[in-house]
Amino acid sequence: MATSPAQRSLKHLRDLGYTVAVTEKWNPHARVRQDLFGFIDLLAIKDGETLAIQTTSSSSFSERKKKIEGHVNLPLVLAAGWQVSVHGWRKNAKGKWVLRESEIGNEI
Repeated sequence: MATSPAQRSLKHLRDLGYTVAVTEKWNPHARVRQDLFGFIDLLAIKDGETLAIQTTSSSSFSERKKKIEGHVNLPLVLAAGWQVSVHGWRKNAKGKWVLRESEIGNEI
């Protein structure tokens, strides 16, 4: 079975010493996946730091970033002191998974 972007980000963050929770949930009634506050797949904490992460494939990276930048809840999450990032995963020429990461909201 293939490893999802969320599973890769979970491992990456745990390797960096974060405690991580999956916040994206399946809603069986609506038959859709729902993210925390509309854009958060993972929540990671460490030493007074809170990271909100959207995970995706590298090919959807820009689309996801734009979605978050325009989301009504982004200013609220940033005002709470959380850092918001997008993790985009792709395989390089050697077949190894590579992370592309972008923090959102420094300019807000």
